Amino acid sequence: MGHKHTKSEILEGALATAFEDGLSQLTFGRVAKKIGISDRVVVYYFPTKDDLVGSVLVSMALQLQETLNPVLTGSAPDYLALIRNVWPHLARPSADAIFALFFEANGLAAAGREPYVTLVPQLVEAFIAWAATFLSGTPRQRRTEAETAIAVLDGLLLLRQLAGPEAANRAARRAGVARTS
Repeated sequence: MGHKHTKSEILEGALATAFEDGLSQLTFGRVAKKIGISDRVVVYYFPTKDDLVGSVLVSMALQLQETLNPVLTGSAPDYLALIRNVWPHLARPSADAIFALFFEANGLAAAGREPYVTLVPQLVEAFIAWAATFLSGTPRQRRTEAETAIAVLDGLLLLRQLAGPEAANRAARRAGVARTS
Protein backbone atom coordinates (compact mmCIF):
# COMPACT_ATOMS: atom_id res chain seq x y z
CA MET A 1 0.00 0.00 0.00
CA GLY A 2 1.29 3.46 -0.90
CA HIS A 3 1.88 6.47 1.29
CA LYS A 4 -1.23 7.74 3.03
CA HIS A 5 -1.69 11.47 3.11
CA THR A 6 -3.14 13.24 6.10
CA LYS A 7 -5.75 15.95 6.02
CA SER A 8 -3.14 18.45 7.21
CA GLU A 9 -0.74 17.50 4.39
CA ILE A 10 -3.51 17.97 1.85
CA LEU A 11 -4.46 21.30 3.43
CA GLU A 12 -0.81 22.40 3.16
CA GLY A 13 -0.94 21.46 -0.52
CA ALA A 14 -4.19 23.39 -0.94
CA LEU A 15 -2.60 26.46 0.69
CA ALA A 16 0.43 26.19 -1.57
CA THR A 17 -1.87 25.87 -4.58
CA ALA A 18 -3.90 28.91 -3.51
CA PHE A 19 -0.76 30.98 -2.99
CA GLU A 20 0.54 29.93 -6.39
CA ASP A 21 -2.64 30.09 -8.49
CA GLY A 22 -5.13 32.13 -6.44
CA LEU A 23 -8.33 31.16 -4.70
CA SER A 24 -10.43 31.41 -7.84
CA GLN A 25 -8.28 28.67 -9.40
CA LEU A 26 -8.33 26.34 -6.37
CA THR A 27 -9.65 22.94 -7.49
CA PHE A 28 -9.38 19.36 -6.28
CA GLY A 29 -7.40 18.52 -9.40
CA ARG A 30 -4.86 21.32 -8.91
CA VAL A 31 -4.33 20.40 -5.26
CA ALA A 32 -3.93 16.74 -6.14
CA LYS A 33 -1.45 17.53 -8.90
CA LYS A 34 0.52 19.84 -6.57
CA ILE A 35 1.10 17.06 -4.04
CA GLY A 36 1.13 14.12 -6.44
CA ILE A 37 -2.03 12.28 -5.42
CA SER A 38 -5.41 11.41 -6.86
CA ASP A 39 -8.07 14.10 -6.67
CA ARG A 40 -10.28 11.47 -4.99
CA VAL A 41 -7.98 11.59 -1.96
CA VAL A 42 -8.53 15.35 -1.73
CA VAL A 43 -12.29 14.84 -1.99
CA TYR A 44 -12.13 12.22 0.76
CA TYR A 45 -10.90 14.85 3.23
CA PHE A 46 -12.68 17.86 1.71
CA PRO A 47 -15.96 16.56 0.24
CA THR A 48 -16.94 19.86 -1.38
CA LYS A 49 -15.05 22.76 -2.85
CA ASP A 50 -16.68 24.93 -0.18
CA ASP A 51 -15.05 22.70 2.47
CA LEU A 52 -11.69 23.05 0.75
CA VAL A 53 -11.94 26.83 0.36
CA GLY A 54 -13.23 27.27 3.90
CA SER A 55 -10.36 25.24 5.32
CA VAL A 56 -7.83 27.26 3.32
CA LEU A 57 -9.32 30.56 4.53
CA VAL A 58 -9.39 29.42 8.17
CA SER A 59 -5.81 28.16 7.89
CA MET A 60 -4.69 31.53 6.48
CA ALA A 61 -6.44 33.34 9.34
CA LEU A 62 -4.81 31.10 11.93
CA GLN A 63 -1.38 31.66 10.37
CA LEU A 64 -1.93 35.39 10.56
CA GLN A 65 -3.07 35.21 14.18
CA GLU A 66 -0.01 33.10 15.08
CA THR A 67 2.21 35.71 13.44
CA LEU A 68 0.61 38.53 15.41
CA ASN A 69 0.17 36.85 18.81
CA PRO A 70 3.75 37.62 19.97
CA VAL A 71 3.27 41.37 19.36
CA LEU A 72 -0.22 41.54 20.83
CA THR A 73 0.61 41.48 24.50
CA GLY A 74 -1.41 43.32 27.06
CA SER A 75 -4.34 45.53 26.29
CA ALA A 76 -4.13 48.47 23.90
CA PRO A 77 -6.07 51.58 24.95
CA ASP A 78 -7.47 52.19 21.45
CA TYR A 79 -7.39 51.16 17.79
CA LEU A 80 -4.42 53.40 17.00
CA ALA A 81 -2.22 51.81 19.66
CA LEU A 82 -3.22 48.37 18.41
CA ILE A 83 -2.42 49.27 14.81
CA ARG A 84 0.93 50.76 15.79
CA ASN A 85 1.83 47.39 17.35
CA VAL A 86 0.86 45.26 14.36
CA TRP A 87 1.54 47.45 11.31
CA PRO A 88 5.31 46.79 11.23
CA HIS A 89 4.60 43.04 11.19
CA LEU A 90 1.93 43.25 8.49
CA ALA A 91 3.74 45.72 6.23
CA ARG A 92 6.34 43.16 5.16
CA PRO A 93 6.88 41.34 1.91
CA SER A 94 6.43 38.04 3.79
CA ALA A 95 2.81 39.02 4.59
CA ASP A 96 1.90 40.26 1.11
CA ALA A 97 0.87 36.85 -0.27
CA ILE A 98 -1.59 36.14 2.50
CA PHE A 99 -3.23 39.54 2.06
CA ALA A 100 -3.36 39.10 -1.71
CA LEU A 101 -5.44 35.96 -1.10
CA PHE A 102 -7.52 37.70 1.56
CA PHE A 103 -8.36 40.56 -0.80
CA GLU A 104 -9.09 38.09 -3.59
CA ALA A 105 -11.57 36.38 -1.23
CA ASN A 106 -13.10 39.79 -0.45
CA GLY A 107 -13.49 40.53 -4.15
CA LEU A 108 -15.10 37.16 -4.80
CA ALA A 109 -17.51 37.80 -1.91
CA ALA A 110 -18.34 41.27 -3.23
CA ALA A 111 -19.01 39.72 -6.64
CA GLY A 112 -21.56 37.39 -5.06
CA ARG A 113 -19.57 34.16 -5.43
CA GLU A 114 -20.10 31.36 -2.97
CA PRO A 115 -18.63 30.16 -0.72
CA TYR A 116 -16.97 33.56 -0.29
CA VAL A 117 -20.27 35.43 0.28
CA THR A 118 -20.82 33.21 3.32
CA LEU A 119 -17.25 32.68 4.53
CA VAL A 120 -15.63 36.12 4.25
CA PRO A 121 -18.09 37.94 6.56
CA GLN A 122 -17.60 35.14 9.10
CA LEU A 123 -13.84 35.53 8.81
CA VAL A 124 -14.05 39.31 9.23
CA GLU A 125 -16.33 38.91 12.24
CA ALA A 126 -13.88 36.44 13.79
CA PHE A 127 -11.01 38.91 13.30
CA ILE A 128 -13.01 41.73 14.87
CA ALA A 129 -13.83 39.56 17.89
CA TRP A 130 -10.20 38.42 18.13
CA ALA A 131 -8.81 41.95 17.86
CA ALA A 132 -11.26 43.16 20.51
CA THR A 133 -9.62 40.85 23.04
CA PHE A 134 -6.46 42.97 22.79
CA LEU A 135 -8.22 46.27 23.53
CA SER A 136 -9.34 47.83 26.78
CA GLY A 137 -12.74 49.28 27.63
CA THR A 138 -16.28 48.03 27.78
CA PRO A 139 -17.28 45.23 25.41
CA ARG A 140 -18.97 47.78 23.12
CA GLN A 141 -15.89 50.07 23.15
CA ARG A 142 -13.57 47.14 22.44
CA ARG A 143 -15.70 46.05 19.50
CA THR A 144 -15.87 49.57 18.04
CA GLU A 145 -12.11 50.03 18.41
CA ALA A 146 -11.51 46.59 16.83
CA GLU A 147 -13.78 47.43 13.89
CA THR A 148 -11.89 50.67 13.38
CA ALA A 149 -8.53 48.89 13.59
CA ILE A 150 -9.60 46.31 11.01
CA ALA A 151 -10.95 48.99 8.67
CA VAL A 152 -7.77 51.08 8.84
CA LEU A 153 -5.45 48.08 8.55
CA ASP A 154 -7.37 46.61 5.63
CA GLY A 155 -7.29 49.96 3.86
CA LEU A 156 -3.53 50.30 4.36
CA LEU A 157 -2.91 46.69 3.33
CA LEU A 158 -5.06 47.05 0.22
CA LEU A 159 -3.16 50.21 -0.67
CA ARG A 160 0.06 48.24 -0.18
CA GLN A 161 -1.23 45.57 -2.60
CA LEU A 162 -2.39 48.01 -5.26
CA ALA A 163 -0.14 51.06 -5.01
CA GLY A 164 2.93 49.51 -3.40
CA PRO A 165 4.68 49.53 -0.04
CA GLU A 166 5.89 53.13 -0.30
CA ALA A 167 2.37 54.50 -0.76
CA ALA A 168 1.06 52.41 2.13
CA ASN A 169 3.92 53.48 4.37
CA ARG A 170 3.33 57.15 3.52
CA ALA A 171 -0.36 56.76 4.35
CA ALA A 172 0.47 54.90 7.57
CA ARG A 173 2.82 57.69 8.65
CA ARG A 174 0.24 60.37 7.80
CA ALA A 175 -2.43 58.46 9.75
CA GLY A 176 -0.11 58.27 12.75
CA VAL A 177 0.18 54.51 12.49
CA ALA A 178 3.87 54.31 11.58
CA ARG A 179 6.85 56.27 12.78
CA THR A 180 8.08 59.06 10.61
CA SER A 181 11.62 58.62 9.40
